[in-house]
Amino acid sequence: MAEIISGKTLAAQMRGELSAEVAEFVMNNAAVPCLAAVLVGDNPASEVYVRNKRRACEAVGMESQLHRLPTAATTEELLTLVSKLNKDAAVHGILVQLPLPPQVDTDRVLRAVRPAKDVDAFHPENVGLLVQGQPRFLPCTPAGVQQMLIRGGVPLAGRHAVVIGRSHIVGRPLSIMLSQPPKHPSGEGGNATVTLCHSRTADLSSITRQADVLIVAIGKARFLTADMVKPGAAVIDVGTNRGEDGRLVGDVDYGPVSQAAGWITPVPGGVGPMTITMLLFNTLAAARGLES
Repeated sequence: MAEIISGKTLAAQMRGELSAEVAEFVMNNAAVPCLAAVLVGDNPASEVYVRNKRRACEAVGMESQLHRLPTAATTEELLTLVSKLNKDAAVHGILVQLPLPPQVDTDRVLRAVRPAKDVDAFHPENVGLLVQGQPRFLPCTPAGVQQMLIRGGVPLAGRHAVVIGRSHIVGRPLSIMLSQPPKHPSGEGGNATVTLCHSRTADLSSITRQADVLIVAIGKARFLTADMVKPGAAVIDVGTNRGEDGRLVGDVDYGPVSQAAGWITPVPGGVGPMTITMLLFNTLAAARGLES
């Protein structure tokens, strides 16, 4: 039976650590780290995500702002708002909640965010720094996964990590992070041999069965089955899907896989809370950079 790596538990622990760091920053700088969220339209999932992020900010002593635009907002209207937030000295981090409506040029909007305030790490400059091994910020979900592996005691150095999913939000940056020399003080969290798989990968099961660490971010409910898992492997489930009964499920067939794996993350209560936690760490890092 696999050991459960609870993102909910780890996130609470890390937010306790962060609260102390925020308090020290405020005392030394007479400024409070501030995250500004931009929400376009009334997508229910986006509403929940933004609300959770605002509550998380308040819980660790940060300030948060919410800037709403109607569903019919244009690219130019978003660019005007982003420009205003870029220039606002009280704002340290800017989060543009995705997805944006189809009439909006998402790439233009994300590129308009000042790199030093780009706490999602989507700007090309920040992506380039990550690839060079000199990240200003780590992208939030990949950083959350990395922390779960480190704090969950999962060894990575010299091990085979397989990432299923090549999105620029999770799969690609995570594959880079796990292969690089680790930045973490423990010396953990990197130096893995990484295989990046996707929808065109031939004989996927033969590859996943070689993995010591298996990260699934493909967006298909219960896609990963027990016969695809090497006994004792660590399985990290990044997926969030609605099952036939309407309940939230991951990309992993949790029950059977938990019998084969050595470590596993649940859905809900796994990667999700860690993603928000890493956003808070990035906001503090942005504040430190802008106030120094």
